[in-house]
Amino acid sequence: MSIQTILIVDDSPTERYYLSEMLVRAGYAVSTAEDGADALAQLKQNRPDLILMDVVMPGANGFQITRAIARDPELADVPVIICSSKSQETDRIWGLRQGARDYLIKPVAEADLLARIAALS
Repeated sequence: MSIQTILIVDDSPTERYYLSEMLVRAGYAVSTAEDGADALAQLKQNRPDLILMDVVMPGANGFQITRAIARDPELADVPVIICSSKSQETDRIWGLRQGARDYLIKPVAEADLLARIAALS
């Protein structure tokens, strides 16, 4: 699978901008969602090749949205990388158990993120 389109799900405008700029420079097409509900609505219309998911957001958190994506037969093959400020090992393990393919701690280093995306391609 070749990753070309990426959906960034994060309630922070600063974080969405930071990640978007990084990914656009690397040649990816990027769309953004402010929360989990927005993300799920967008997924039904425009299916990305990869999702970058924050955890702490209003409404449903990133763990819940990741689990919903992993359990949806139409979306289960879209990989999710969680990008969160939650840095405990238990958070990482829980995120992977919800269906995430990887877990990065904010602030995300550009080289790390691009390497993780390349590993999924």
